[in-house]
Amino acid sequence: MQHWTILPILLPLLVASVMLLPPLASRINWLRIASVSTLLVLTIIAAMQVVTVIDHGSQMYVLGGWSPPFGIALVADKMSSLLVLLTCFLALTCMIYACAGHDKGGEYFHPLFLFQIMGINGAFLTGDLFNLFVFFEVLLIASYALLVHAGGKNKTQAAVHYVVINLLGSSLFLLGLGILYGTLGTLNIADMAVKISQLPQNETIIAKIGALLLLIVFGLKSAMLPLQFWLPRTYSSASAPVAALFAIMTKVGIYSIFRVFTVIFGDDAGELANFASDWLWPLALLTIAIGSLGVLASPTIKLLSANLVIISAGTLLVAAALHTELATAGALYYLIHSTLVTAGLFLLADIIAKQRGQAEDRLVNARALAQPRLIGFGFAILALTIIGMPPFSGFIGKVMILNAAESMTTRLWIWPVILISSLIALIAFSRSTSRLFWKSPNNKNTPDEKAHPYEITAITMLILGAPLLVIFGGPITDYVIQAAADLHDINVSVYPLLPEVSL
Repeated sequence: MQHWTILPILLPLLVASVMLLPPLASRINWLRIASVSTLLVLTIIAAMQVVTVIDHGSQMYVLGGWSPPFGIALVADKMSSLLVLLTCFLALTCMIYACAGHDKGGEYFHPLFLFQIMGINGAFLTGDLFNLFVFFEVLLIASYALLVHAGGKNKTQAAVHYVVINLLGSSLFLLGLGILYGTLGTLNIADMAVKISQLPQNETIIAKIGALLLLIVFGLKSAMLPLQFWLPRTYSSASAPVAALFAIMTKVGIYSIFRVFTVIFGDDAGELANFASDWLWPLALLTIAIGSLGVLASPTIKLLSANLVIISAGTLLVAAALHTELATAGALYYLIHSTLVTAGLFLLADIIAKQRGQAEDRLVNARALAQPRLIGFGFAILALTIIGMPPFSGFIGKVMILNAAESMTTRLWIWPVILISSLIALIAFSRSTSRLFWKSPNNKNTPDEKAHPYEITAITMLILGAPLLVIFGGPITDYVIQAAADLHDINVSVYPLLPEVSL
């Protein structure tokens, strides 16, 4: 079991590498079996890793026997283990959906998909910032190719913008890492947390510049205003399984903000303690506002779903700005909920587009759906969940974040913005439902336009996440509260990872 921490990185890497070999590269059925089997095994491993950290605490895997802070270390704590499990489950559902024929649009879909899972899992598990950069690049390179999978003018244009802006982000990432390494002499997250409070006063401003560069990079990845402009077009132009997988991509940026600005620049960072909160407050609220306007203006279901990702990112950034254990716990619960629901909406939008002919998923009058009851029921569940209507999981997540606002001044800023965004989402979904299900003519569609069983299975798995998050709300809430407590406690998140540091 000591090697389980590295398996979510190593297994997709090995399987994807084998898939590139000539005998397998052209055999689609074998590729599908290998991909689904790998992701199923990864989901089981991730679930067992969660159980392990519950029973035995955080697990550190040291590569090559080089102890931190000098060697490469992977850290599976409650927060990272939960997000790896979420990633593997989401990837499994997306791959099942892709096996309905979406993987035939271009070559190397399956190995690229697994390489992206490797990058995402590595970003969650790494214990140092340089390897965070490395895994960022792995997942981004894979996402570049997946974005243009199946070709098309819109995909190519969106990919160009996506590549350019992320190359700029990578450059800023390296610059920020260089500044912090030159100042602190280390990029190990735990070691940086110890040394940041010991910096001389004349060097704190340099470290702050490096940290602000990282905040810009993570803000770009998480679609924080004013860096959110790339997301709607990119996500709406990607193929359905790729767009659904991209629902976890912004969460990598959110996770990095929580990890870096809670552990390194948190309460024990001396003069730099919690300085990022002053920047996150206005940007988080404005991100929710711009996402809400985008939801109202969205002419298609895919764009609507993409703008909901921006709203969810803003809500999570509000929790990061609050910088309390309760806010972090609420963010973790809300992160799980929003990832599953927005992914489900991207997949459902694809089925709707195929069944409405030339109108696709545009909010205009068109022919009736081939499966209006089935699709309508799924759409209603996802809509009510993402809006935050009780008793669905969105309600619980938002209540946890709202309750984390302790002062009256904070509540006066947070409550209206989050509640109004929910009202706007309700209005947008009401309009969408009217166009899709109530104003469609009653002409019949051909049977071959019905959704493939694989597609229905994948969407059902995601939709079931909403009631399951409520049914098991007690244990899940206890888990995220403990994960947040561990993240905010330097005696848990830092010192145990540096054996040479004594309390």
